[in-house]
Amino acid sequence: MYIYDEFDRTLVAERVREFRDQVARRLSGELTEDEFKPLRLMNGVYLQLHAYMLRIAIPYGTLSSDQLRTLAHVARRYDRDYGHFTTRQNIQFNWIKLSDLPDVMADLAKAGLHAMQTSGNCVRNVTTDQWAGVAPDEVEDARIWAEILRQHSTMHPEFTYLPRKFKIALTAAPHDRAAVRVHDIGLRLHRNGAGEVGFEVVVGGGLGRTPFVGKTIKPFLHKRDLLSYVEAILRVYNQYGRRDNIYKARIKILVHDMGAEKFAAEVDAEWRAIKDGALSIDDAFIADIASRFRYPSYEDLPDNPASLRAARGRDPRFDVWYRNAVSPHKVPGYSIVTLSLKPEGAPPGDATSAQMDTIADAADQFSFGEIRVAHEQNLVLPHVAQKDLLALWEALDRVGVATPNVGLVSDIIACPGLDYCSLANTRSIPVAQELTRRFKNLGTQQELGRLHINISGCINACGHHHVGHIGILGVEKNGQEFYQITLGGRADEKAELGALLGPAVPYGEVADVIEDVVAAYIELRERPNELFIETVKRVGVEPFKERVYAAR
Repeated sequence: MYIYDEFDRTLVAERVREFRDQVARRLSGELTEDEFKPLRLMNGVYLQLHAYMLRIAIPYGTLSSDQLRTLAHVARRYDRDYGHFTTRQNIQFNWIKLSDLPDVMADLAKAGLHAMQTSGNCVRNVTTDQWAGVAPDEVEDARIWAEILRQHSTMHPEFTYLPRKFKIALTAAPHDRAAVRVHDIGLRLHRNGAGEVGFEVVVGGGLGRTPFVGKTIKPFLHKRDLLSYVEAILRVYNQYGRRDNIYKARIKILVHDMGAEKFAAEVDAEWRAIKDGALSIDDAFIADIASRFRYPSYEDLPDNPASLRAARGRDPRFDVWYRNAVSPHKVPGYSIVTLSLKPEGAPPGDATSAQMDTIADAADQFSFGEIRVAHEQNLVLPHVAQKDLLALWEALDRVGVATPNVGLVSDIIACPGLDYCSLANTRSIPVAQELTRRFKNLGTQQELGRLHINISGCINACGHHHVGHIGILGVEKNGQEFYQITLGGRADEKAELGALLGPAVPYGEVADVIEDVVAAYIELRERPNELFIETVKRVGVEPFKERVYAAR
């Protein structure tokens, strides 16, 4: 984990004092809501359908156990006893009173947490692979580079008022767990033919009203040039990005309209002027940032110890969980454990204060005090000794975060939808809850294999429906809730947008349609282990459409 220094703590404390004054002026009437809006947005505060919502940054998805306990405290004292983890490795609280917000910010600051740049037209929370630093397939720890970008972009005077919000994601593994190709800038660490480690730079990805998969504008960028090249991209976007139309303001529209080659040429011209200056990164700077990360003192342990094998043979429930939630670690004798926040009938991504406290305790006991937030709205314990997996499972099972459905059909990604969001057209949470009930049988889920369902309550696509294997988008028709279904999307290294299945269906038929799609998949697949995404790629959408709409 990264250890924040005195500069970080001072910056956050000063922001808390500023915001306390701004809230006091709003409550006294000195500031109108319109005047207060840009100030609150710079501090991650939204005015939602029923109340203010606070979005807290979790840089590159890494939390300490003390920080998670602080989030539990906020949920318990200031909210309705739960928080909602998002697809961008943040957490949101939906019911905090405006008058309490300064105290919330102060409590967060004591734990090294804040809400800066989780909103507004700036560089948002930089995200990366939730397995960074422990994944067996990575080239190096991508969090070091995410931290470098975090420091550079925080309160950057030139990029605080961009044409629109801006999101950066990094990965250092061949298998992309960070969805880099659907971000404004996606960075993939890899080795070139000479064995050097550098970045593939992908620009112009994004979902929402006009979705695009990003374009590679530089196949290999030396690590020393990361800041100068990213700065050049942001300068070009700041200069040419549209400010006259909010729907055409994202960098994806600029890259599309200008063309990737011309955009890359503009970036290169800007980059050549600055690349050898103060933004060039030397080895000493990288070493300094890396030295602030604390890595566990791992024991010398055997892989797959006899005690683990015996526990799996003794307890079928534990064995099922192990096969679903436990992944290989780069250190022998250790595993990465994913904690499902998707139990049957519950809102996806929600965790109660009691669950957060228990997970924090489990992190201290079993994972060197560290937790990660996954893009799929689950949590991860990244450093668990295999000899401790049974005890960990028992602790997690007691608070309902050991559901063995990670990556399966009931592991649904969903935005808060019309239950909370003032932008939403339709509900997302009840659709997700009903689908988890329809597919609650674990045997059925295992038979279907990896199958991702993503739900968004409006075209803004906070549920990333475009890249779900099955995507569900809520649309309003004459005051009624309808849903469009897409098939074949994916957010990994082969990122692709889903194809529309057919006409939108009413709220009451969504779960039936998804069941029909799944039934068609079982009939259409060539072999039992052919994944849903592979079947759609092979046969296209039409056979699914025929099955779904035949009786409608």
